[in-house]
Amino acid sequence: MDALEARYRPLVDALAHPVAGASARVVAVSKTQPAEAVRALAALGQRAFGENYVQEALAKQRELADLDLEWHLIGPLQSNKCREAARHFNWVQSVDRAKLLPLLDKERPADRGPLNVLLQVNIDGEASKSGCAADEVMALADEAAALPRLALRGLMAIPEPHPDEAHRRAAFARMRALFERVRERHASVDTLSMGMSDDWPLAVAEGATLVRVGSALFGARPAKA
Repeated sequence: MDALEARYRPLVDALAHPVAGASARVVAVSKTQPAEAVRALAALGQRAFGENYVQEALAKQRELADLDLEWHLIGPLQSNKCREAARHFNWVQSVDRAKLLPLLDKERPADRGPLNVLLQVNIDGEASKSGCAADEVMALADEAAALPRLALRGLMAIPEPHPDEAHRRAAFARMRALFERVRERHASVDTLSMGMSDDWPLAVAEGATLVRVGSALFGARPAKA
């Protein structure tokens, strides 16, 4: 068993046999990783991959066009990248303002089916982080749900990486409560994306259905020179 498989199998097994009945699936965060690394993980059965930058993702998609992969945009989305995002991704997890919604809807090809979107929430109110405020979510959800070429699937968050576990868990719990309120209003909502390499067990315990895992799969990124 090579190093990649040795990291991947335990993660998949842990999510397949979760504690207290919670379960989630993995989006492998492949940003900065070469296409060969994506291909190697796909050979183990991984299908969903997350990218932060549209142009980097498009280059990988071209190189990996022979594979049936599910591509998630998880990084901040600029208005001028909506056309490429709508045309070349299966999911956009980082919708955080109303301006993006009609642009994504307009550019989504009709023959690809609706684009799956998640609303990114800045659950801890960090000034340096993308995401809408919690009290803006419902109005944004209503706008997304009204557009025919978008499929509102749920919420995404990157809580503050606080050293106190109870603090992080409380943020995940607030996200779960917000998710449940949106789901009561919109039947299409079924996805709560939260938790990364260092904290995904906490996120799953609080209701995450998608976890975004990078370094725990691919290994630590090399330090910048």
